[in-house]
Amino acid sequence: MIESYRELHVWQRSVELSVALYRLTANFPREEIYGLTNQLRRASVSIASNIAEGYGRGSRGEYKQFLAMARGSNFEVQTQLVIVRELQYTGVESIDKVEGLSIEVGKMLTVILKKL
Repeated sequence: MIESYRELHVWQRSVELSVALYRLTANFPREEIYGLTNQLRRASVSIASNIAEGYGRGSRGEYKQFLAMARGSNFEVQTQLVIVRELQYTGVESIDKVEGLSIEVGKMLTVILKKL
C-alpha cells in the first residue's frame, strides 16, 4: 500500500521531468526568461505539484481531478517543446530526451485516470 505521493512512480518521473526542463531552459535566450522559459518551468512544476496535491486531498474524485490537471499541464509542456524545437533554441537530442520523459509521464497519468 502506498503511504505517500512520493512513492508514486508517476510523481517521481514528473519531478525528473521538471528538473530536466529547468536544465534544458537554462541556456535559452535571455529574452525568453518571461516567455517560454517561465512557461515551461511553471507547467512542469505544476505536473508534480498537482499529483501531490490530488493525492493529499484524500478523496478519489479530487485525486482524479488533480491528475487530470497534471495531464493538462503535461500536454502544455509537450506543445511548448514543439515550439522550442521549431525555434531551435537547443539541440534536438536534448529536446527528444525531455519530450520522451513527458510522453512517459502522460501515459502513466492516462493509465491511472482510467483505473480510477
